[in-house]
Amino acid sequence: MNLLQTAYSIRVAKSQKFAASDIVWQSGKIESGESVLQDYKGSALESGTRYFWQVMVWDNKGKSSKWSETAFWEMGLLSQSEWKAKWIEMPGDTLRYSPSPHFRKEFKVDKKIARARVYVTSHGYYELHLNGKKVGDQVFTPGWTSYSKRLQYQVYDVTTQLLTGNNAIGAVLGDGWYRGTLPRGWANYGKKLGLLMQLGIVFSDGSEMMVSTDETWKSSNDGAIRMNDIYNGETYDATKKLTGWDLSGYNDKNWISVNTANYDNNNLIASEGAPVRKIQEIKPVKIFRTPKGQLVVDMGQNMVGWLRLKVTGPKGTHVTLRHAEVMDKFGEFYTTNLRSAKCELNYTLAGTGEEIYEPRFTFMGFRYVEVTGFPGELTSENLTGIVVHSDMAVTGSFECSNPLLNQLQHNIQWGQKSNFVDVPTDCPQRDERLGWTGDAQAFCRTAAYNMDVSAFFTKWLKDVAADQRTGGEVPDVIPDVLNPMGSVSIKPSAGWGDVAVITPWTMYLVYGDKRLLRTQYPSMKAWVDYIKKQAGNDYIWKGGSKYGDWLFYHPPVNNHPEPDGQTEHDFIATAFYAYSTSILVAAAKELGHTEDEQVYGAIYNKIKEVFINEYVTKAGRVGTNSQTSYVLALMFNLLPDNLRAKSAGFLVEDIRERENHLSTGFLGTVYLCHVLSACGYTDVAYDLLLQETYPSWIYPVKMGATTIWERWDGQKTDSTFQDPGMNSFNHYAYGAIGDWMYRVSAGIETKDPGYKHLVLQPHPTEKLSYSKASFESSYGKVASGWERKDNKVIVNVTIPANSTGTIVLPVETASKVTVSGKSLADNKAFSSVKAGNGKLYIDSGSGNYTFEYSEE
Repeated sequence: MNLLQTAYSIRVAKSQKFAASDIVWQSGKIESGESVLQDYKGSALESGTRYFWQVMVWDNKGKSSKWSETAFWEMGLLSQSEWKAKWIEMPGDTLRYSPSPHFRKEFKVDKKIARARVYVTSHGYYELHLNGKKVGDQVFTPGWTSYSKRLQYQVYDVTTQLLTGNNAIGAVLGDGWYRGTLPRGWANYGKKLGLLMQLGIVFSDGSEMMVSTDETWKSSNDGAIRMNDIYNGETYDATKKLTGWDLSGYNDKNWISVNTANYDNNNLIASEGAPVRKIQEIKPVKIFRTPKGQLVVDMGQNMVGWLRLKVTGPKGTHVTLRHAEVMDKFGEFYTTNLRSAKCELNYTLAGTGEEIYEPRFTFMGFRYVEVTGFPGELTSENLTGIVVHSDMAVTGSFECSNPLLNQLQHNIQWGQKSNFVDVPTDCPQRDERLGWTGDAQAFCRTAAYNMDVSAFFTKWLKDVAADQRTGGEVPDVIPDVLNPMGSVSIKPSAGWGDVAVITPWTMYLVYGDKRLLRTQYPSMKAWVDYIKKQAGNDYIWKGGSKYGDWLFYHPPVNNHPEPDGQTEHDFIATAFYAYSTSILVAAAKELGHTEDEQVYGAIYNKIKEVFINEYVTKAGRVGTNSQTSYVLALMFNLLPDNLRAKSAGFLVEDIRERENHLSTGFLGTVYLCHVLSACGYTDVAYDLLLQETYPSWIYPVKMGATTIWERWDGQKTDSTFQDPGMNSFNHYAYGAIGDWMYRVSAGIETKDPGYKHLVLQPHPTEKLSYSKASFESSYGKVASGWERKDNKVIVNVTIPANSTGTIVLPVETASKVTVSGKSLADNKAFSSVKAGNGKLYIDSGSGNYTFEYSEE
């Protein structure tokens, strides 16, 4: 318990033996409690080199560790001149929906191999093969970035996959995000698919060999993948499968020579995001026929990925799989909300016995699958759901005594899985699937509790900066495929463009990565400067909100006198202007930009002054009196101190008048419960959270949802649907309530960036018997939770080693609390126990603690 690091030493070498001649950096003993994200400070690092490292630590008990187990990292290619490969393309391959081009080359290895690496990227998706096997386990490579500015390459260790003697390497390409269908049409980045690859082999005698894409390669599009597209699916004709194309000795006489192409490789970057992989497999829960006779499979979960099909039948038999999220009120297969996306797999059997098929270059968002043309009886053994998303470690868990809230947490997690497929998309099923910035900024804190999203957002935020215009404007979606390539000026929107400021700051709070904050700071500042220019000396950002408080509550048209949740657009724009400016001030302080801190601090104060004069009455009424008006003003600290309580009271009054229902949209919902708790109305926040009727978080759960919906009433109480033009049943934005469940209900909060110092403040309620959460921070597992039992409240917390924490309990004096069965007043294990504002503040070091006090 109370274990802290007092010093550390790091050593880095080119070999695992750490011989003196191999060591490139030895830090020496550094007196510091910092134990994560320490910069390498040795000699210049070399391309393609693997570096091994170890750490030794000293603690506050006077003990030191041995050198840790060895870890390593490997450098990519540090100079564009190191790319010796040429881009290759298949002649005539210029059309969307074309059969997938295959590329291949044979080569010979006649020496003992010490190590071998492949560096590869593509225009379109690629799947790389070597000697009959796929290289690596990633899918949808090279990922989605702003391709003209940032094109990722991947690196694979293929040492054990090479053979002595004859070898064959090749790749098959798909349209992907590069050439596939996207909202602006197709060929967003180019019409020709291409491959760039080089295989570097180092032999045991020190000699080297390189195999690269060049004019000696051959190509063919006469394979089984006849069509592939993100929105529309894949057509696979197994009778045309190119068996053995990735093995040496294959007869490729009908293949044609490739074309080489010249592209500026200055956009090539090493991958740094979370790779997309096949993460999970699930089996159908039901196979049935609809009233109209359609054969339908229910996977039991709205998911993203595809089905693995196992089938036996005559050659030429066609099997079609169509995908949908929901069944309609009549029990029929419903795809209208997919709009133009076909979401269809078409498979033609080869007739060679049992055949197993999975698509390569598409994904669907679905729970239900309509199957036509299947030969014989379809059973669950014939189908397996393959869940695909960015491979992010699960870091958070939340559980409480209410099964509906636990299902809500499940839905939030699955909404994140479904929409974190290399970029944070709005939805995974219809003809959209774009990196909408407003959704991302709203959900990013919740996302960071559920999973480790540090790499995911580090990569994506660089695309935010890359697609940001020179004037500071941030596009609505990233990568930006809604505006013409090269367009200089665009019209952004408040709450969406603010992702450039809110998300980097959130990632810094969660992970403590100052390098990320430093990298994104110019983008953050450019966004605020853009708004500053638009607002001018009036400090009101007029016309800055295109979307307002998106999808706020609209009451039914007939016989409903209640007001809707509409919030004035310029109010929203100006509020976010203030909020982003305040965050920029905080970031400037963290980074030591003193002048910026002062300049933008003054700007924020002026915005607040003007905001109060423009939008706040002397009685404390705010904006349009909508819930979001009060929420944004309170959350962004845009009210005089003497009016905060009155405004919070008006917010609560509106909620109570609506019989404990919310009326907020995408922007207000994020902060609604946080504002209520901060203002002393946690009971009202719980009433909203536990509300079971529309509009509420639990209403979709009661309607059978397994993910978060785009609309509060995507499916109405009579089982009819909302506007099919925009009605996703897998849309994570409203799942931002998960942040409140972790931080307030269970009570896990960070005081210092990166959870170095914690605040553990559970909020018990009589509406639940327990609530608990855990989070894997950079320092280890954090846990907090409470339970009501026998007229007592039991609070359990865990503080990891090298962290400290403040436990906050709603009790006035220490004498009323026991810890591990003993009076807290007599316990000397804590560095400080203070009372104030009806609460106890207990400062503690690492350890597991159980507090108990009587309910009053």
